[in-house]
Amino acid sequence: MPESKQPEPPRSRAAQRREAARKAREARERRRRLIGIIVVVIVLAGAGIGIGFAVAGGSNGSRTASGTATPTVQSGSLASLGTLEQPGPQGPTGPEGIPIPNVPQLTGTSTIATGNTVDGIQCNTSEQVVYHIHAHLTVFVNGSQRQIPYGIGIPNAQATQTAQGPFVEEGSCFYWLHTHAADGIIHIESPAQKTYTLGDFFDIWGQPLSPTQVGPAKGTVVALYNGQHYLGNPRDIPLTAHANIQLEVGKPLVAPVIVQSWGGL
Repeated sequence: MPESKQPEPPRSRAAQRREAARKAREARERRRRLIGIIVVVIVLAGAGIGIGFAVAGGSNGSRTASGTATPTVQSGSLASLGTLEQPGPQGPTGPEGIPIPNVPQLTGTSTIATGNTVDGIQCNTSEQVVYHIHAHLTVFVNGSQRQIPYGIGIPNAQATQTAQGPFVEEGSCFYWLHTHAADGIIHIESPAQKTYTLGDFFDIWGQPLSPTQVGPAKGTVVALYNGQHYLGNPRDIPLTAHANIQLEVGKPLVAPVIVQSWGGL
């Protein structure tokens, strides 16, 4: 009599989320390629008339293949900041495939919004996946890194202990901007495509953010965006797909921490 097969153990919700994110990313890439082919056909058929303006998107910045406007970001060279210290080790890889720094938290989550709408952002009982992207936030205070806690934007967060560290799977509701792990990854999961800002995220966190303060840390704030010096109010930094955002309060200033391998995120 043949030996019966044992059922495979169910995958953790974290693994399921990573797999779903990978499939969503592949679907987006297929759509981008298809749209690119269509654009080429239109250009050839129309001899390029008017296409240049459509791609440029006017004065509002460039446009992605999905048609969403990419916000214009004013940035300067890192050289203008002088000598930058090198960041320390980023810690072991967490449950989302991103390193979790073994450093103190910037602050906890006791101040997070508990369900009321913040900056037009709701807290829904289920996560919204119509528009699902990720950005990464790193914070330094006087040259020392601070950890971004898990559970921001998830009231009554319930963390599951995985082999790679805690991962939040449950909560009373999910804001469209939230964190599942202490790796600095901000999940933007919205019912519609929209450019949210770092100020929105800090408002949900219930922490101040300005040119002179990041959470409880006060002093001159220097912001980096995708490896460049961000010129402007840090509250206005856009949370775009795979953006590397770094806030530094005081000195010494630290060179950018760049996430290059996003896995399925």
